[in-house]
Amino acid sequence: MRERVLIFGGLAVFLILFTYPLWHAAALGTQAKQPQLQLPAQAKECVAPLPYMRAAHMRLLIEWRENAVRQGVRQIHAANGKSYDASLTRTCLGECHTNKAEFCDRCHTYAGVSALYCWDCHNKPQLVAARRTP
Repeated sequence: MRERVLIFGGLAVFLILFTYPLWHAAALGTQAKQPQLQLPAQAKECVAPLPYMRAAHMRLLIEWRENAVRQGVRQIHAANGKSYDASLTRTCLGECHTNKAEFCDRCHTYAGVSALYCWDCHNKPQLVAARRTP
């Protein structure tokens, strides 16, 4: 009988400590503030709808890479009917999101993820812009 009290007491303490961040934030009414991203002024639309890009942009980029490297398909046809280069550097960072720190890094920091291995092969946007200007 005594073991039951200790077991249930231990479970209760564990649950309280484990769920503390959740109920503490709910009691205070605070939430993490989403980053305010600097959206490109010159671009009218993205290669995919915004909700899809927020949830699955890495999946899209991996698909582009697989198609370009393994199958030689370097043009993609987006849902909006336009054709784009299957390139992170030229399409996304070169035309639209030219400031990596203001766009990519803010969102990745908020979500707590790293940019993985993108920059092993791709140049940072500042280097791309520097190469374009004579």
